[in-house]
Amino acid sequence: MHTATTATVRITVDGQVQDVPEGISVAAAVLGHAHIGHTSTHPVDHSPRAPYCLMGVCFECLMEIDGEANVQSCLVPVREGMVVNRQTPPVEDK
Repeated sequence: MHTATTATVRITVDGQVQDVPEGISVAAAVLGHAHIGHTSTHPVDHSPRAPYCLMGVCFECLMEIDGEANVQSCLVPVREGMVVNRQTPPVEDK
């Protein structure tokens, strides 16, 4: 009998350490494993935004990864020690 095991890597998402399956994209890790539910907020109404296409076309997955802003998280595989942050636009003065 074969027992399936999944290797994991440890990443930090918005300051919280998470163990996620090795080999998945950052977007998949955030949506399915990091339990934060979205990758960014809309610049006008601040509603939650999340990846749509998961293949680099829609740009809804932009995140800060290891200090680099505006990275398409759906195209980047997770790796041990990675630091990921949601990009929250500044609140506009009314």
